[in-house]
Amino acid sequence: MEPDDTTLQFDSNGRLRHLLSLKGLSSTLLSKLMDDAENYVSIPGVLPTRSNSLAGRTIGNLFFEPSTRTRASFDLAGRRLGADVLNLDVNTSSRKKGESILDTIYTLQAMQVDIMVVRDASGGVPAYIARNVQDHVSILNAGESDVSHPTQGLLDLLTIRQHNADFKNLAVAIVGDIQHSRVAMSVSEGLQTLGVGELRLISPPALAPDANRFPGAQIIDNIAAGLKDADVVMALRIQRERMGNLEGIPGIDEYFTNYGVSHENMKHAKPDAIVMHPGPMNRGIEIEGTLADGPRSVITKQVTNGVAVRMAVLNRIGKMMSGR
Repeated sequence: MEPDDTTLQFDSNGRLRHLLSLKGLSSTLLSKLMDDAENYVSIPGVLPTRSNSLAGRTIGNLFFEPSTRTRASFDLAGRRLGADVLNLDVNTSSRKKGESILDTIYTLQAMQVDIMVVRDASGGVPAYIARNVQDHVSILNAGESDVSHPTQGLLDLLTIRQHNADFKNLAVAIVGDIQHSRVAMSVSEGLQTLGVGELRLISPPALAPDANRFPGAQIIDNIAAGLKDADVVMALRIQRERMGNLEGIPGIDEYFTNYGVSHENMKHAKPDAIVMHPGPMNRGIEIEGTLADGPRSVITKQVTNGVAVRMAVLNRIGKMMSGR
């Protein structure tokens, strides 16, 4: 994001209008969004919370890049709040036929789509759209290249908070392909805003990030050192679709031994450390399958929280639109 894009997220009254990044959101707003999301968290087997707070509003899900969890959870979140939800299939969209992205946006705007949820493989697209829509339209970033994934960051923060509300005393370790991960970017921004005690980014040197993108984080290439006494361990997948050159990346067996979140490597973390993964998972590469399914794992909780967080964000945007 450009520096002025952080202010682009708010309307003239300081209310959240677009969610493009967690950068620029205060600790107070992050906490309020998580508080709101808690009201939507469903207990398995119990009917999920519903409301008509977005009745009459239309949400357009514009996913120009494949997605399962994010797209499905935005769809469910909108419907559970009473909105009309339009899912645009990239394989049949006019953009694939050569239409510019703004022409697509203007078409949906003319159809009175109020909230557009955008995922794109190119950086800067959500902010570009936000700068060009009419005042009554809001843009939500559902994943942008390796730049940002704010609702994923929020749901990860919520999941961490549910296990330990005091971020200042936490050591959080994120392991894997940091360089290409928009999830690492967003959750790191949120953790730093909330005053996390330690943030450790662990990866092979070939997948290490630019330190300037993660101010205040420790960049580590040794998993034993990175996981030592960690409270939270998040595994990331290797994002081959964003890599132009695989040189310097270990083979599968070597990678799993040296950087996989496994029972063996978790011995370095605290005994009560939780294990996270934003999905999709490559079992046996970045995470051991039995660990992902074990008692330390909160991976399915992350998915549950994803719907709740997206409901909270959509509800807040809806209130802004209604002037409440």
